[in-house]
Amino acid sequence: MPSAQFDVIIIGGGAAGMLCALTAGQRGRRVVLLERNDRAGQKIAISGGGRCNFTNVHAGADNFLSANPDFCRSALARYTPEDFIALVEKHGIAYHEKKLGQQFCDRSSRAIIEMLLAECAAAGVEIRTGCTVRDIQKPDRFRVTTSSGELDCASLVIATGGLSFPKLGATDFGYRIARQFGLHVTELRPGLVPLTFTPEDRETFQELSGVALPVAVRHNGAAFEEAALFTHRGLSGPALLQISSYWRENQTLAFDLLPGIQDPDWLARERETKTSLPAILAQHWPRRLADSWCERHAPRKPLAHYSQSDLSKLENLLHHWTLDFSGTEGYAKAEVTLGGVDTGALSSKTMEARAVRGLFFIGEVVDVTGWLGGYNFQWAWASGHAAGLVV
Repeated sequence: MPSAQFDVIIIGGGAAGMLCALTAGQRGRRVVLLERNDRAGQKIAISGGGRCNFTNVHAGADNFLSANPDFCRSALARYTPEDFIALVEKHGIAYHEKKLGQQFCDRSSRAIIEMLLAECAAAGVEIRTGCTVRDIQKPDRFRVTTSSGELDCASLVIATGGLSFPKLGATDFGYRIARQFGLHVTELRPGLVPLTFTPEDRETFQELSGVALPVAVRHNGAAFEEAALFTHRGLSGPALLQISSYWRENQTLAFDLLPGIQDPDWLARERETKTSLPAILAQHWPRRLADSWCERHAPRKPLAHYSQSDLSKLENLLHHWTLDFSGTEGYAKAEVTLGGVDTGALSSKTMEARAVRGLFFIGEVVDVTGWLGGYNFQWAWASGHAAGLVV
């Protein structure tokens, strides 16, 4: 049986794959989108607590990690958050800005999926779900063997994502295809992921599971001021997820536990009130945390009995509290995969492999990883659009 002929085959029906498909389809290209799950957009469906943090109005190259920090500039400049917001508004989807530039659907992330599917349908894109790719060869054009037959195309786009969320079917497929065609894949590790306590700290802090507080954390040139959350296994929350992408094993993190207080004399004034230290800290933290932290770190005496040296040490500890971690909670809890197809092998303008004509990589499978808060979606839209314009 002869292969079914297409101009473009896109493997992966997530955010990047669908945006690429509709962009190429709008150019009159004959496009087929292959998705191994029974529905497209499953990662979109669970994002943002089910409301899809679909972009961030502040998205720029400085919000992304890559071995080549400049690689993402071209695509991000040519498809902006405003471009995607215009598409959302065209479909009448109600949305709001939550904080820090993050854009969320008012209701359900299903609205974004349905919008992309509608745009694909209008552009004549064929979508095959429950379709597994078994083999890819390139004698001249690409020949893709799938569970639904053999397909043929001039342009092949890999949009299969990373290793995060294995319960949704995440695999290393995209990286294997890159290596098959001679492209280098950088080191892979979980990103935007909770960190786990050392055994000693886990025993100490287990009782604080569920406690959250605002912190500031700096590490390897990055700084975030958001919430941290104690869990049974370690620390999570936006601040920890953000800094986890910069943290490596055997590195210590330092936290400012009172980022809103920069007055060096505040504790000295509190000493005059004859209030206990746990009670003072409980004005800023949950009481459980204040009691536990003081029991571990503060001299057991009234604050009025603290010397000036004691107060200085306490002040420093509150603003530079250090913790070591045993590791991360892995890809099962990671929002994204750090690393990916080496950007040195790709065109920053088109996402095409320099050494393999017609082969493109977009989205999370590429070594471009955004911060928490809509940035990774914007990379998906921008890289998908860049490829869709030329495939």
